[in-house]
Amino acid sequence: MKRIHFLITLFIISVLPALYAQDAGKTVTITTNVGIMKAQLYQDVPNHVKTFTERANRGDFDGTLFTRVIKEFMIQGGAPDSRTAPPGARCGFGDRNAEIMPEFRGHYFHKKGTLAAPRQNDDVNPQKKSDMSQFFIVHGKVYRKGELDTLELAKNQHIRKKALDEYYYPVRPELQELKESDPREFNRRAAEITARIDSVIRATPGHLLFTPEQWEAYTTVGGCHHLDGAYTIFGEVTEGLNIIDLIATQPKDTYDRPKTDIRIEKIRVQ
Repeated sequence: MKRIHFLITLFIISVLPALYAQDAGKTVTITTNVGIMKAQLYQDVPNHVKTFTERANRGDFDGTLFTRVIKEFMIQGGAPDSRTAPPGARCGFGDRNAEIMPEFRGHYFHKKGTLAAPRQNDDVNPQKKSDMSQFFIVHGKVYRKGELDTLELAKNQHIRKKALDEYYYPVRPELQELKESDPREFNRRAAEITARIDSVIRATPGHLLFTPEQWEAYTTVGGCHHLDGAYTIFGEVTEGLNIIDLIATQPKDTYDRPKTDIRIEKIRVQ
């Protein structure tokens, strides 16, 4: 019996580290002819991570190109038709047979270094399926805080007006009197109305309110806020952000393909 207990204990000791390593997330090494990037894959987008890992470790991305690079936007690569594309040829069309259902997660957003799946437009892909035959990495721009304020105001303008019409304008005369006669009550009522208006904005589809995490990222490392909620994010680059800068700023042709090939030598997931 003692030997059985010993073997069980030994098995648990040997297995637990492996399980913990899986929980810690997988690491991606992207080796290109201009440098190496490393990325971390997220655990709560399992189908994308599984598909990307299988394709990467099978060598599907090896020898392919970054076919579309746009400064302050993103770099896209891995498309199978780019592997043998002659110089100057348009490539990077993807593969409809490699599409999988999206796995949108509201807590992820398109900051610099975000690893995500491209897709066809909504008119031909209403389910927003991801094309896993390739991937893109966000380059993005750094926003000023005033820019984010302006983006929120512009996007929410019509929603806010409807909320003001309902909750503020009918009681504005009363509030103006309270401001002089009872400042404490005025502050309470004003805070209550503001909370109602914010609640309406948050509950209305299509609104834009940046989270504190988005504010921090978009005003420091940068990103592409207009992509949020439209593409499945499944990881982020943690080392080699300068390689993204290098690739995104390459001279390119009218198709956004770099004039000098930026080749993916290999991608491996551990």
